[in-house]
Amino acid sequence: MPDYRDILKQYWGYDGFRGIQQDIIESIGQGKDTLGLMPTGGGKSVTFQVPALAREGMCLVVTPLIALMKDQVQNLRKRGIRALALYSGMSREEIVTTLENCIFGGYKFLYISPERLATDIFRVKLRKMHISMIAVDESHCISQWGYDFRPAYLKIAEVREMLPGVPVLALTATATPEVVDDIQKRLGFREPNVFRMSFRRDNLVYVVRHTTEKINELVRILNRVEGSAIVYVRSRMRAEEVCELLNQKEISALFYHAGLDGAVRDLRQRQWQGDECRVIVATNAFGMGIDKPDVRLVVHLDLPDSIEAYFQEAGRAGRDGKKAYAVMLHDASADRGSLLRSLASSFPDKSFVKEVYEHLQYYFQMAMGDGRGCVKKFDLTDFCVKFRHYPVAVESALRLLTMAGYLEYMDEVETASRLHFTLRRDELYRLHTLDDKTELLVRTLLRTYTGLFSDDVFISEDLLAVRSGLPRKDVYGSLIRISRLGIARYIPHQCAPYIIYTRERIDASRIQLPPSVYEERKVRSERRVLSMLDYVGNDTACRSRQLLAYFGETESADCGQCDVCLTRKRSQKSDKASDVASRILSLFSEKDVLELKDLATCLQAESAAVSAALNRLADEKRIVMKDGQVCLSENKTLFLPENQ
Repeated sequence: MPDYRDILKQYWGYDGFRGIQQDIIESIGQGKDTLGLMPTGGGKSVTFQVPALAREGMCLVVTPLIALMKDQVQNLRKRGIRALALYSGMSREEIVTTLENCIFGGYKFLYISPERLATDIFRVKLRKMHISMIAVDESHCISQWGYDFRPAYLKIAEVREMLPGVPVLALTATATPEVVDDIQKRLGFREPNVFRMSFRRDNLVYVVRHTTEKINELVRILNRVEGSAIVYVRSRMRAEEVCELLNQKEISALFYHAGLDGAVRDLRQRQWQGDECRVIVATNAFGMGIDKPDVRLVVHLDLPDSIEAYFQEAGRAGRDGKKAYAVMLHDASADRGSLLRSLASSFPDKSFVKEVYEHLQYYFQMAMGDGRGCVKKFDLTDFCVKFRHYPVAVESALRLLTMAGYLEYMDEVETASRLHFTLRRDELYRLHTLDDKTELLVRTLLRTYTGLFSDDVFISEDLLAVRSGLPRKDVYGSLIRISRLGIARYIPHQCAPYIIYTRERIDASRIQLPPSVYEERKVRSERRVLSMLDYVGNDTACRSRQLLAYFGETESADCGQCDVCLTRKRSQKSDKASDVASRILSLFSEKDVLELKDLATCLQAESAAVSAALNRLADEKRIVMKDGQVCLSENKTLFLPENQ
């Protein structure tokens, strides 16, 4: 068996593994299909990176997070490990080059988004690759019973059939027992094989605060808890509104949601991670793949749709192991209504789903029988305006149609920047109106790319910055400038929705949504919503124990620090103080004056409990204490000097 510790020490500098890392590594190293359940920050990446380095061939890593993909590839390269990434938005030339490198270049890792698994070019090239193992991150996305099901993950099973004998390692930080079983079934595990690490986070304090004044309470919390913070809300508009209110209160904040341009989102994430602003107010578009260890506070201003979503988002606090807080602000009547309305919009009437499908054909001018294999850029806002639909309901309908196999709705496909010179080459050379920076950029473009005068060409602002020596913001500014001058057509990097037709257009009346797509999923979604409402409404059971029990950990102890545990402690202290106070008063039936130093021994009680009882009696003006003695207030003349 390879010495995995030597590999860990050589590349990461650590002397030993944490938690269940070594158990998972040894299991997949023996060629066994393996599922690892590890909390956020538990070191999941090491569990596939170390065994992959010990095996001949390349590890195929499936992950939906492009930002995380790029970060991990960059980190591996810094350690001298050859790694590549393949994701939506790359040009065909870049894709072919990447795949050829995987075949001939001696690379150890290929990170790939699940959507790319189904492409013909990938599957053709895959047959020529030497794949040692498959790692599936966020593996709960393959289960339609999970809270974040993504149909593209189902393609992994097809890839497995192309790679007989290649073991798979599935990893997730959020999975109920039902989802754990479904992951193994969907990935074709040869036999059940699960390693569980407790999801308990001893440094994370869970709090539910009941209030109808959420913004005021949020400001109070942010003023009391120092450090970096995330505030989660349910809508884009609310993110912007709350951000503005916090800035008015002189709390440095930025907002983040899927409606922002990709470059803006990247910038805001970097500003927050670099502590240029303290608070990020975000929808659930923010978080997965965020690696900021010193987040001290995560506040949910609105309730998430499920315990799974809450647990993952709350878990972004305190990844450095230091004390942090996960606070839920709860308005019982308003939050319940909001969650139930959200549930209803997630499962619109079947007739509405068929109507959206029909309107989609008019929108794209798709003839009956056409469409199979077509990829269409989709403007959700424009579609909703033209056909008078609500965006949330349309997105829900498109997801149901995706699960039923009629199309594939990709709500966030990243596309690289493109540029096309609209002037002829000789006209461009005759220009003398450009400033020095822009002229330098144009020369760099011409040295770096071919075909710029004949068609749109994918470009990289980062590469142009390196080759020109200009800061990235100056590169972007110069590209905008030549676009405005009519010298070139520049389309910046963006994330846009796409519709992919997986089959030909049919008559909407023939659309079928089977129970597994509609009725059964609706029942499970209802259960998740009710579990969320039960959690915030249960003020008698430890918050940590409630969360862990949801994920199947029933043997955990009380955390001792959540709002429920602290309330119970205060109540117990109060009850103990009341008992000791009663016993103190009973002693006055035998003596008029008691010695303070003897009370704890006499009552066989803790000194803290005696002190609390005495303070309560003194506050109630039932006793008087002086010079180490105590008597009843009605007998306070016992303490008066002799001359009075």
